[in-house]
Amino acid sequence: MKTAIVFGGSSYEHEISIVSAVTLKKVLASFPLSFVFIDASRDFYLIDAENMTSKYFSSGAYKKAKKLTLNNKGFVIDGLFKPKPLDVDVVLNLVHGRDGEDGKIASLLDFYGVDYIGPRSEASVLSYNKLYTKWFARSIGVETLPYEHITKANRNVATDFPLIVKPARLGSSIGVSVVHNAQELDYALDVAFEFDTDVIIEPFIDGIKEYNLAGCKADEWIFSVIEEPGKESFLDFEKKYMDFSRDAQVMQADIDETTAQTLREAFKKIYDPLFCGALIRCDFFVYDGTVYLNEINPIPGSMANYLFDDFPHILSRLARHLPKEHRITVDYRYIHSIQSAKGKA
Repeated sequence: MKTAIVFGGSSYEHEISIVSAVTLKKVLASFPLSFVFIDASRDFYLIDAENMTSKYFSSGAYKKAKKLTLNNKGFVIDGLFKPKPLDVDVVLNLVHGRDGEDGKIASLLDFYGVDYIGPRSEASVLSYNKLYTKWFARSIGVETLPYEHITKANRNVATDFPLIVKPARLGSSIGVSVVHNAQELDYALDVAFEFDTDVIIEPFIDGIKEYNLAGCKADEWIFSVIEEPGKESFLDFEKKYMDFSRDAQVMQADIDETTAQTLREAFKKIYDPLFCGALIRCDFFVYDGTVYLNEINPIPGSMANYLFDDFPHILSRLARHLPKEHRITVDYRYIHSIQSAKGKA
């Protein structure tokens, strides 16, 4: 399956997207791969496989690569003579954060009729903003932790300490703080508002269990192992940056089958039909016997490959079951009938 991995973007998570792409180059070594890099100016570049190193991008050397454009033939290599379409079967959206997870790339690919693995625009909108995610989850019967929505104009927080401060539209723990007292709160809010205009406040519950589950729906439901993340009280940006380069499969969490099935059923409610065409990871909390959705990762780091037995095979299966946009025939029948009526008049 000839696959174009699209990564980078104008996002605070730009560098994490590069790490994910470098990791998938190794994980998907059996695939014929193309690499399409989006720089901070939102220009497209075709990157040779041998140049897929973090230094190649941080040094700016990528600017010497061939530029691409996007049209109804897919990605096209610019040139002095006839433009040459990039020969791929499917595009993998690996742009974390803004551009990739907010729906911009999805909308572009849909507009030009390009087959791609990744969340569609509606799914992106609801999963990119943590506030909207909570509304969505509760509307389908999936519990979330209690929360407050704070803006720059209203910084009053009623949640008891300890609590967590989260920018509404960022992942990878960027701008997230665990707060234990009022002195820490002001600073944490200042940090969060550096990245976003909206902030979510949640209680920090000691002893809560966290589980990650990835999957998709192809010819049938495909679930990963259920992972219990590391025991650190909080995974900061640096830890998650390293986490995104994982390619070794993790072990199944020590969890009873009843809880595991409850997590899978919650995943199904979240995924189908909104996320069809994507491989997502849902992060859940379990506390006092109740399952809560923490967040939806519509484009998880390194596509959560480390949670699956045979990730390349799963990606191939998903690529064969992508949603297709309904084809609309425009025949101008209505305009012709009006013109005809006017002619008779």
